[in-house]
This record gives sequence, structure tokens and C-alpha cells, in this order.
Amino acid sequence: MILHTENINNKVKSGLYIVSTPIGNLSDISLRALEVLKKSDYILCEDTRISKNLLDRYEIKSKLIANHKFNEKKNLLRVINILKSGSIVSLISDAGTPSISDPGAILVNECVINKIDIFPIPGASAVSSAVSISGFGEKYFFYGFFPEKNKKLKEDFEKLSHLESCIVFFISPRKFNRSIKDLKDYFSNRKILICREMTKFYEEYIRTDIDKLEPFKSDPKGELTIVISEKVNEKNLSIMLKESDKKNIQKMIKKLSIKDITDLISQNTNVTKKEIYNYCLKLKDEK
Repeated sequence: MILHTENINNKVKSGLYIVSTPIGNLSDISLRALEVLKKSDYILCEDTRISKNLLDRYEIKSKLIANHKFNEKKNLLRVINILKSGSIVSLISDAGTPSISDPGAILVNECVINKIDIFPIPGASAVSSAVSISGFGEKYFFYGFFPEKNKKLKEDFEKLSHLESCIVFFISPRKFNRSIKDLKDYFSNRKILICREMTKFYEEYIRTDIDKLEPFKSDPKGELTIVISEKVNEKNLSIMLKESDKKNIQKMIKKLSIKDITDLISQNTNVTKKEIYNYCLKLKDEK
């Protein structure tokens, strides 16, 4: 493929370029990103095999250097010396924007120390893409990947549950299934958007209430980007318990336990389980 560009007045200077690449669809790359990659002396790739799919499509012949989380520290001196020689070096990840939940931050910091110019080449981002279609509030907190240890996950969930903003996570489908109980415990009464294979042929977007989350029956391919809606103002929730719900509770209160009533009513309403539970207790006390 031959890329025709209009006059590009900005000369590609020597330095480190943080180049965003597509998160799925290979057409989602900017003209400027292609120009910089073509003029790069070296391209640092998270996985050269994956990167070659993109680079071959656009006939980019720059030299590749594997640069992933297992060797980025080992590469550091070599790359810094290359940059000091006046070369143009681009850093790309397998998908999206480098150094955000991907290798790159170590090199960027070393360039800052060595006063080497760093240039961002903006483009695709799973985070902004997911937030843009969520329909939730515009303020969000990006957490990144779930930690491996469940204890750490619960500690972080406890802190995050008090944030007023939306929260964005990266997670594998398998770990998502294992984390559903914790999501329900800490983010009850919020909504969730689950994005799978964004911009690819089999892309899928699941919107539901966190309290209604169900595990995937089989592990879907690829990582998930999930967005949890902003915290609900609990002071306004009591008005959401309809008179019809109250009448149903009054009928069931003599036959079922409070827990069973809470579970049944919560399946068909947005009212929190806490609100339903408290109403049941109130009826019990009145009797």
C-alpha cells in the first residue's frame, strides 16, 4: 500500500515518540503515526510478531527491537545510547497507547533524566473508547489491570467504592468471573459496561446492573475493558421504592424471610437491597 499524505510541515525530529496504535481495527491509525513510524530508525515493540501485522500492512521497514516488561530494564542503556546518537525512536505497544498499563514508563522517565525529547503521537485508547460509549458521567478514574492477589483487590475495591466518578478497569475474562462477587459487594446499585474485542469483527458490548452480573459460561477471547458507573446518591434512593413494591412486600412479609424478600424484589427494581431490607425491618417492627 502506498500512503499519500499532504504537505507535512512538522519535521520528524530526533527523540523518543510514544506512538498510539490501533486497539483492534488496523485502519484506526493516524496519518501522523504512520509518518513517524516510517521515519523511525528503530521501533520498540511489545511483541514484534504482533506489531509486524500493522507494520507490514503499511510497508514500514524500520528496525524493530523487542521491548516488553521482562526486558525493558535490560534494554534501557542501549536505547538511551541510541537516542543520544540523534536517532528517531518510536515506542509502540501491542494495542493502544504505550506506557499506560503497558511497558514504557521506565524508558520515558530515563529520557526525562537524560533530557531527551519525548513526543506523544495520540491515537486509539481502550479507556477513552469505552468511556465514550458508556453513557455514564464524564469524570472517570482509570485503575488499569486487576491485581493478582485477591486481598489487594478487596483493599483497592474498598477505596474505589467511595469515589464519586466512573471507574475503568482492564481484566481477563477468567479473572472477571472470579471477581463478580467482589464487584457486587463493593459496587452494588451501579451499572456496568463490559467491552470485549473493541473495534474488531466480533466486538461485543454488554450493559447491565452490577447486581445482575452473571459469569461468562466460557472464557471469551481477549481482554475486557469494563466501566463502572458513578456512585449513586443514596439519599435519593428511597423514593424509588414504588407503592406496588411495598404492597408486594407487605404480602410476603408473613411468609418469607427478609433476605428472601430482598432478593426477590431487587430482581425487578433499581432500588438497593439495603433500602428493601430496611423497609422489611420497618414492617416487622410495626407488627
